Amino acid sequence: MKLTAQVLSRDEQERIHAESLRILAEVGVKFLGERALPILKKNGAKVDEERRVVRIPPEMVAEALRTAPRSFVLGARNPAYDYPVPSPVTRYCIDGTASFVMDFATGERRYGTKKDIRDSLRVFQQMDLGVMAWAPTCASEAPAESRALHEFFAMMQFSSKHGEHELHFTNQVPYLVAGLKAVMGSEAAVRERQAFSLIYCPVAPLMHDGQMLDAYLELGELNLPVQIMPMPATGTTGPASLFGNICVANAEALSGIVVYQMAHPGRPLIHSNATGTVDLRNGTYLGGTPEMGLMGAALTQMGRFYGLPTGAAGCTADAKQPGPEAILEKLVTTLPAVCAGADVIVGYGEMESDQLLVLEQIVVDNELAHYCERLFNGVDSSEAKDLYADIVQVGPGGNFLKSKSTRLAARSDEFLYPVLADRHTFESWSELGKPGMYSLARQKVEAILAGPLVDPLPEAVIAELDEILAAADRELAKE
Repeated sequence: MKLTAQVLSRDEQERIHAESLRILAEVGVKFLGERALPILKKNGAKVDEERRVVRIPPEMVAEALRTAPRSFVLGARNPAYDYPVPSPVTRYCIDGTASFVMDFATGERRYGTKKDIRDSLRVFQQMDLGVMAWAPTCASEAPAESRALHEFFAMMQFSSKHGEHELHFTNQVPYLVAGLKAVMGSEAAVRERQAFSLIYCPVAPLMHDGQMLDAYLELGELNLPVQIMPMPATGTTGPASLFGNICVANAEALSGIVVYQMAHPGRPLIHSNATGTVDLRNGTYLGGTPEMGLMGAALTQMGRFYGLPTGAAGCTADAKQPGPEAILEKLVTTLPAVCAGADVIVGYGEMESDQLLVLEQIVVDNELAHYCERLFNGVDSSEAKDLYADIVQVGPGGNFLKSKSTRLAARSDEFLYPVLADRHTFESWSELGKPGMYSLARQKVEAILAGPLVDPLPEAVIAELDEILAAADRELAKE
């Protein structure tokens, strides 16, 4: 008996699909850049060249959904971390590109650096439910023209799990390709292993960034997977109802699937989402709300409706500091998508509406993920768990502590034994120094950062990456 979530009935899924098709065919989507319009026009879309608005007919959507792979493997630099999708369980990605970091030594809130990317990914590397690395903060000290490359290369260096990141400009593409080939050994290995992918967020409502989309279409030659993550927020960049916002997000996802499949049929894609809400009292963007959790679960269902691998933003919080508010918000935004069957949830390590990276939070979020997985796994009602014979033997007023089944249960995975949550008596807890989740998480971070780097790249590869970045810094600054 699994704990599952069905936010949408089958009829509601059909309605969202129909509404999404109506949006695409009648309202249309704006595609900036140079590559998308000719591709879409060639394949039958109605293109308003002046407004750059494309109306996509239902048959184009159907064809794109037909050619999009139903399954593939998110490879990793270390093959032990390969992750096939769809997956029977949910696994996690560290959140990406926060502006700020809570300094681990001082507690200061400051802009992120490459060192923060390094340290956070070293911690994430050792989280057992994490499968996808992303540069979790911006490298503020790197040149703006090549900053995304610095972040991408740091992610490749300090995690051997599957890695995803983003590019912002087409002129960054050759340097990324050179870096991917340096790490993987050859262009063929980049294409075949699919150890790295791209995160792509349409511009809500119903727009595609020209430079980023052009770059990603160019990288289709390497068959790099793309996680398409629409981000409309209710009442601002999306309609002011959950249902309407879900429809816009789904239409944006489908428009991305169409353009990527028309350009490179069979390219691996993940139907994902990162919808938000807005506090209409003050205009604040929110990502840690129950409404966000509901929309994430609904859009996960839509990805399953199309038979595609699914992702979702989750484990998100608007709290400004670690503590109960962060944990509450992260739980309410994680559990719905887990129970709806998301393959990957993006959110480890950040709060303040995805703008603040906290190293201890990575460890706390991994613990929270274990709680969610235990709830999802539900109640085992197999014959082995029917302990009627024990009930007969113990009888009224007895005790099951000496039963063989109790000894076996103590060594089974039926009961979750947390790493951070304390279950000692009050006296024992006091004698241990009154440990809390965050204090224990901090000790874990300290131990990881004091230890050796896991799966380091060869020095020759690091030197080659440094040369590529130096060339990018020098050459892109001239353009």
